[in-house]
Amino acid sequence: RKSIMKYNCKKLSVLFAAVMMFVLACPATVLAAAEEEAGTPAVYATFWSLIPPVVAIVLALITKEVYSSLFVGIVVGSFMYAQFHPWTAFTVIFDTIKDSMNINILFFLVMLGMIVVLMSRSGGSAAYGKWAISKIKNKKVALLATMGLGVLIFVDDYFNCLTVGSVMRPVTDRYKVSRAKLAYIIDATAAPVCIIAPISSWAAAVNSYVPKGSSLTGFSLFLRTIPYNLYAILTLLMVLYLILTGFDFGLMKKHEINAERGDLFTSGEDALKEEKQEEVNEKGRVADLVLPVVLLIVSAIGAMIYTGYLGGATNVVAAFSGCDSERSLIFAGLVTILFCLIWYLPRKVLNFADFMESFVEGFRLMVPAMAILTFAWALKGIGDHLEISTFVKSVVGQNASASMFIPMIIFIIAIFLAFSTGTSWGTFAFLVPIVIAMFPEQGHMEMMIISVSAVLAGAVCGDHVSPISDTTVMSSAGAQCNHMNHVSTQLPYAAVVAAVCVVGYILAAFIQIWWVVLILSAAILLAVLTAMRIWLQKKA
Repeated sequence: RKSIMKYNCKKLSVLFAAVMMFVLACPATVLAAAEEEAGTPAVYATFWSLIPPVVAIVLALITKEVYSSLFVGIVVGSFMYAQFHPWTAFTVIFDTIKDSMNINILFFLVMLGMIVVLMSRSGGSAAYGKWAISKIKNKKVALLATMGLGVLIFVDDYFNCLTVGSVMRPVTDRYKVSRAKLAYIIDATAAPVCIIAPISSWAAAVNSYVPKGSSLTGFSLFLRTIPYNLYAILTLLMVLYLILTGFDFGLMKKHEINAERGDLFTSGEDALKEEKQEEVNEKGRVADLVLPVVLLIVSAIGAMIYTGYLGGATNVVAAFSGCDSERSLIFAGLVTILFCLIWYLPRKVLNFADFMESFVEGFRLMVPAMAILTFAWALKGIGDHLEISTFVKSVVGQNASASMFIPMIIFIIAIFLAFSTGTSWGTFAFLVPIVIAMFPEQGHMEMMIISVSAVLAGAVCGDHVSPISDTTVMSSAGAQCNHMNHVSTQLPYAAVVAAVCVVGYILAAFIQIWWVVLILSAAILLAVLTAMRIWLQKKA
């Protein structure tokens, strides 16, 4: 029966994709013909440019299968871009996948996978797990420790997801925390922490998107957006509330109930058997985990400062604003791997053969995430070809600074864009310059800061709820949770925070005092969660 259902699901996926492509072909071809003389298809910078990511999202939600859904979205977009010429479309697919790949990120992922494997093989992760188990006495403390570790690793979201997952998985498993709940806490303390941490790869990325000649430097603007980044701050507050009260709702409650019964995956006994029980290295110490993690963070920060000074910076603030975050992370990864070689081998915690095998195993660990990332980047590349950013700019319109509802509108647009493309950084890239350009006058400085904050918050929110987001994928990988289980359980939680943020940004536009807005927004969120908890308890 299961095989028949899977077969029917696959048929449905293919049929749905074919129907969508046919539906798209009719109007798109007519539009293209209408502007054939101009040489530019009319689907550019229009609503039609959003179709490829929307097709990928819908297919992923229907079929629960990410790889084929992403690929179908790429194919649909390529045919639209090539005006439905098969050979040209094939060339576009090939070139887009090749050009969209970020080798630096992929290389860093491989090194990160190798570091995680080395810490595991050395017994460091197991030793830390034993130490944590000796100190952690119940489920609530286990969840608080997971959140705390996630907050402490603020340099990069990828490193955060993989490290927190590998370290805390044995602890949360012991206290019957579902893998979906673990993935949610990892995801909720990855991007939201990085986007409000001045020393992080995310801060460096946002700095680089601020146009030259702006009234504020990239770093100073980023610092002023932190207290207005409602989604990031309220998400952390919600995680703390859920842990302290033990409140769960939606599909997450089902996963937690199943975890209490012994099924951490909510996908049957077979999934539990697939989890491999590795032999534990008894020679490992807690330091075998802690020292590489600390070194990775410190060397990443040091490399960011150094690359910033190489770029002409004259102080630390300017160095972070102009640093090369990708190369800094790669350098930090190399330093950490070299340290592991010097630290593990002389003590015979690992031999050289095991050390080299960790490279292959780390690469293998990262293959699913790298595959999804590659397809997601290609889908974003197709979106760039179809000029999604131009369409968004036209939707936002001009003279938006006159409207007191613009931060709320920008927040919603950023959510939709990040959800559709699966990238918050891409959303930063073409919305931040647009928003800054909307407020050329000095008198609208606070409104500009609130609006830029709305872009950052909306992008992180859309990134959270998108099944093709890299951070969402990495959170699933770190928790070793079924990816679509993570997406479906996290969505209602993110939606609650997003709804409160909509109200919060309306208040921000009228009040324009960050601490008042933050207190009011936090109070609204706590009131909503408390009301939901009381109502659901009565309903039960």
